[in-house]
Amino acid sequence: MMLESRLLKKDLFGEVRLETRAGSRQIVRDTAPAALPVRWLAQVLMRREARALAALDGLHGVPGLLGAHRGRLAREYLEGRPMHHARPRNPAYFRRALRLLRQLHARNVVHNDLAKEPNMLVTASGQPALVDFQMAWHSPGRGRLFRILGYDDLRHVLKHKRTYCAEHLTERQRRILAAPSLPSRLWMRIVKPPYLFITRRLLGWADREGASDRGERQ
Repeated sequence: MMLESRLLKKDLFGEVRLETRAGSRQIVRDTAPAALPVRWLAQVLMRREARALAALDGLHGVPGLLGAHRGRLAREYLEGRPMHHARPRNPAYFRRALRLLRQLHARNVVHNDLAKEPNMLVTASGQPALVDFQMAWHSPGRGRLFRILGYDDLRHVLKHKRTYCAEHLTERQRRILAAPSLPSRLWMRIVKPPYLFITRRLLGWADREGASDRGERQ
């Protein structure tokens, strides 16, 4: 049976491909092509993604885990357009996205990468879906750090709502946007400037890498 494979993304941590066999599609993260000095980190991130997706099994709007072994992770393909292409103006989309985020947190998972618009999809029916759980964290203990990161997840979704339908922000949501967490403030002031210099200037990365090629990023 013929396998079709299309490269969606390639960076220091390996490759992400869309694989199609007999009409069935899946997303595969492969750490084998990762740069040797960071291959160990790529495999750590892959295992984190596998744990998070396993904890979210059956949750609508999140790709199902199909398997993870020997440096490869396969997950369900979700049909949808990335937020920066779909540009959702309907406040119902964000209500549902916030509900989905609460369900994520209720299963002891924080996404940690929702600042990137390609990680939020808009399905054909206008529903939200979340992808790319490489930075996600499954923490059954739900300690203080988990709560802080969950708060940052919330702020990132609200930032996107402010971008596309700011007139529908509630007063409480505006207060949340005006009150970043301490780790978020430290990131913006201390870590982000050198991070952007290294990733964009030296390595040529972009936060939306892989999205423009096919209208979506998985």
